[in-house]
Amino acid sequence: MAQRAIREYDGKALFAKHWNEYFDGFHYPFKSVLVTSGDELREKAKEHGFEWLNQEPLVAKPDMLFGKRGKNDLVLFKVNKPGDVTLEDAAKWIDEKQSHEVTLLSGERGHLTHFIVEPFTPHSQDQEYYISATTVGEDDVLYMSAEGGMEVEEGWDEKVNEVHVPITMSDSDMEKSIRAKVPADIPAENREAFTSFAIQFFKFYRDMNFAYLEINPIVLVGNDAHILDLVARLDDTAGFMMKDKWGDIEFPTAFGMEDQSPEEKAIAEADSKSGASLKLTILNPQGRIWTMVAGGGASVVYADTIADMAGVEDLANYGEYSGGPTTGETEFYAETVFDLMTRYPDPRGKILIIGGAIANFTDVAKTFTGIINAMEKWADKLKEHKTKIYVRRGGPNYERGLKDIKEAADRLGLDMEVYGPETHVTDIVRMALEGDK
Repeated sequence: MAQRAIREYDGKALFAKHWNEYFDGFHYPFKSVLVTSGDELREKAKEHGFEWLNQEPLVAKPDMLFGKRGKNDLVLFKVNKPGDVTLEDAAKWIDEKQSHEVTLLSGERGHLTHFIVEPFTPHSQDQEYYISATTVGEDDVLYMSAEGGMEVEEGWDEKVNEVHVPITMSDSDMEKSIRAKVPADIPAENREAFTSFAIQFFKFYRDMNFAYLEINPIVLVGNDAHILDLVARLDDTAGFMMKDKWGDIEFPTAFGMEDQSPEEKAIAEADSKSGASLKLTILNPQGRIWTMVAGGGASVVYADTIADMAGVEDLANYGEYSGGPTTGETEFYAETVFDLMTRYPDPRGKILIIGGAIANFTDVAKTFTGIINAMEKWADKLKEHKTKIYVRRGGPNYERGLKDIKEAADRLGLDMEVYGPETHVTDIVRMALEGDK
């Protein structure tokens, strides 16, 4: 399972989108905006449907995939005081927080770029609860506590009840298990409401293919459910079948990390729409050794071998194409790599390693057809950069694939050596470097 974090705003929007389908008996008064500046917030308040920004006391906080915002003094709100946070207060606060680099208590540093703004929800401490779900081994696990808020982690074992739900467990048994584990210290008048919400929350978590989903706290006031703070990660291997339910959801880069390049984002988007796995990370755009590796495990082995034999500074990228990608997907992936590797000249020339172990079900000839199609378009550029290509592959239809790609390289005038499974999986790295010498 590949877990990818989403913004708090997007997680709450997913709840709002599917609320009536999952949460019978509860109302979710979803009011939330995601903005990148004080001026954007001011403009949002002029739009129809967002009048509440001018009418209600507000809460503002960064929405950039890090927690403990309260402890980092990065939440703007006032409780029951004259002059509660107004639209202008929030806009000025956002602009002030954007004006300088921020260092978190955990040590991460960076600039704040995205903020979530919502109405302040008056409530008492005993109306706050904690609930989350995640995958542990083969099971899903639901966590529940009568105490929500920043301090729930302190005394976790005493405060939080766990419910292990095997994949094979029926819905009726799942509901019984949750009912049996609802914290005893939840007041009797709220116990049935919380139990009903917990059962529906777990079904929502599982059906939406979350890898992790936490609300801390969830505030239950009558039949209103207020999601105050939310953390969510989606299982991106399910992205190709969840497009309609997720919509065009963003997977942002975590705070303190460099943003993805347009090429990395394009591959990530293609990956989200595919049942295959397409991954690309650019390590050094001016590096001279580039890879197109089939298989997640093989990609690690090739990266380690190149770094060990040539030095990490020459390794340009890391990634994989695996899981039976289509010819078109492989062609797009190959074109992206060819484009990147021919942007910066190197007097020594470039090395391209098209490697992989022995595929279980991926049709090697079909994926190699995609690479050949890309080579047809980029042959001149590859030759201009004095590119030497080394291929090692095995698996279904590999003999035809190797024959086709070698014939195409000869026809296009590309310098290519081709090997099958009789050659050790990483021997082409050694051959490439020895040939270079």
